[in-house]
Parts: sequence; structure tokens; C-alpha cells
Amino acid sequence: MQKFPILGVPLHLSADYLGWLQQACQNAQGVHVVTLNAEMVMQARQNPELHRVISESECVVPDGAGVVLYLWLHGKRVKRCPGIELAENLVQWASVTGKTVFLIGGAEGVSEQVALKWQEIYPHLRLVGKQHGFFLADQAETLALAEQLKATQPNIILVGLGVPRQELWIAQNRHLCPHSIWIGVGGSLDIWSGAKERAPAWLRENNLEWLYRLYKEPWRWRRMLALPKFALISLWYSLRFR
Repeated sequence: MQKFPILGVPLHLSADYLGWLQQACQNAQGVHVVTLNAEMVMQARQNPELHRVISESECVVPDGAGVVLYLWLHGKRVKRCPGIELAENLVQWASVTGKTVFLIGGAEGVSEQVALKWQEIYPHLRLVGKQHGFFLADQAETLALAEQLKATQPNIILVGLGVPRQELWIAQNRHLCPHSIWIGVGGSLDIWSGAKERAPAWLRENNLEWLYRLYKEPWRWRRMLALPKFALISLWYSLRFR
């Protein structure tokens, strides 16, 4: 896939991210999927380690509306690829093809709830492991998870530890399952479990999902300050580019 920089942070351009990942999975090609949004771009500009991890990832998709707008300003007509939908579609495909899935993230019991719901929807889905997202504070749990990953070698590993922790953790632990598709899914497990609600479709379709998240979680306002900064810098880049 062709790379295109978003304020210096690389993103991959594709008309079919799902198809590309399915092919990579069939070929046992290890992939780190990063779902890039404006907030992550701004973090990466300040965090060299996060920038390095994103730059070395095999598949960086345009998750956020701001990223898509930046691409449009530079003549790239790419549709938004929400990470939660990409992961869901990959799980559905796995249930049909017999590929195995491992869940990591959320509070205690969340991944179990996701597993129960998915087993109802996809009876043939092969879930080979579940782990809550607070294992990093416990060395014994961290070691046990590493052993479980090595033993099961899942085809698809969904990691919901939040940005940038999940990206850094995946980069540090990919060697445990070198042929797996690793995807950072943020708070998607909370939505899949029913603990939280996703924005209504009309907001998502109008690129306003971020506004709904701010309404539901007003404590995020400090993090959301990155959005106007991203917009201003993007506009400046666009004018300079022209």
C-alpha cells in the first residue's frame, strides 16, 4: 500500500483495507494495524516512540474524520475506515474461515461479555483467549498472558488498552505471535460488550462521532484540544502545499 504523510505521520492508502488484511492473514503475514485519528497524530508529533511504532506498522488506516479531511485537502479521496468496524468485519470473516481470535482489554469481565455476545452472533467463531486490560500492573498476569499467546498463536489479536499504550505494547510483544494480525481497538470492547454506546449512525456518517464521545465523556475535553490544533496545522500545510 502507498504511504502518505499526515503532518509527518505516515498513513497507508487503500481502497480495501479489509481485503488486504484478509490476504495477509491467509498468508500468515504478521501485521500491526494502527487506526489513526487526529488525536493520535498530534500525540505522535510529541512522542518519538509512538511516531516510530506507527512508522514501522504495516497497516495504518484513516480512522478519524480529521485525517480524512486532511487527505481531501491534499487531493486524496479516501473514505474513513473506523477501526471498530474494520475489526468487526475481520472477526466476522474469521468466524467463516476458521481463523482464531484473542481479546485483550477492558475492565474485568468485559472481554468475557464480548465473547458471549460474539458466540451468539457467530457460533463458529474460534475465540482462543480473553484478558482484561489491567494485567500490566501484575507481573504474574503479564507473564501468563505472554505464555498463553505463545501457546495459542491466534490469527487475529484485538488489543484495547487505549492510545498510545496499546500501540507501544503491541510493538513490544509482536514477537510472541509473529504471524498474527494485531489491531489496536481502543475502547471498542466496551462498546461490543454493551457497557458503552457508539454514536448514532447519522453522527458517524457526518463525521461527528468525536462530538458524541465528548458529550458522553466530558472529561475527554483536554484530549479533544488536539483537534483544533490539528485543524489549524492541517490548513497551514494545505496552503503551503498548494
